[in-house]
Amino acid sequence: MTPTRRDFLKIAGASAVGLLLPPWTRMANSAQTADMAPTSAQAKALTARRWAMVVDAAKCRPGCRDCVDACHLVHNVPDFKNLKDDVHWISLEKAGHLFPAEIHLRQPEAIRTLALPVLCNHCENPPCVRVCPTKATFQRADGIVMMDYHRCIGCRFCMAACPYGSRSMNYRDPRPFIGKLNPDFPTRTRGVVEKCNFCEERLAQGLLPACVTACKEKALIFGDLEEKSSDLRRTLEGGFSIRRRSELGTGPQVYYRL
Repeated sequence: MTPTRRDFLKIAGASAVGLLLPPWTRMANSAQTADMAPTSAQAKALTARRWAMVVDAAKCRPGCRDCVDACHLVHNVPDFKNLKDDVHWISLEKAGHLFPAEIHLRQPEAIRTLALPVLCNHCENPPCVRVCPTKATFQRADGIVMMDYHRCIGCRFCMAACPYGSRSMNYRDPRPFIGKLNPDFPTRTRGVVEKCNFCEERLAQGLLPACVTACKEKALIFGDLEEKSSDLRRTLEGGFSIRRRSELGTGPQVYYRL
């Protein structure tokens, strides 16, 4: 049968609509119709209902910086070599400074002066997310508080809202101060805030956070807080633990066993 002019216009119109659709829309539609199998990267990704971390102070080795160095190397954190411009994802703070209400003079000096790793708490109720005017800071369903560096305008509202000092501002161009560049992770620019992301890019590859794998003493335990059989859950239930400034209602998800 010879197609009529009306049939031709129908076909041409449908083709034009398909071309106007964004590529990802066309891909999604084709994936649904073809019932595509998940990629290998999706299949091996580590997932959780609620990611959390435990720092076992008894296992922390005095003077050790393995977790800090591993994190900063993987994430292209610059080293300005001065406190004024300091940028950090993990830092080391003495227990007496982190927990002034819980630490007292009758505790062993080794505990009071022990330097513990400090990082973003990935709070249940993160104040940084609420104050960000551009949604550059947002929270995933698994609790990880993320940053979109391209949307950050450097207003520093998130830094003012965070009660833990977990965020850093790039007051200078950080790229010349990166010792060894990791091409697999984006660098930042001047005027952008950054912080720990619980190594979400490694979780997507089936890998634990860099700080966890670098800790030879196994002082950092990472896992699903909602999974009763996880090592993290068993560690928390096996002894007393505290969180930083939990009275503020932020629900920090980094726990410390002193």
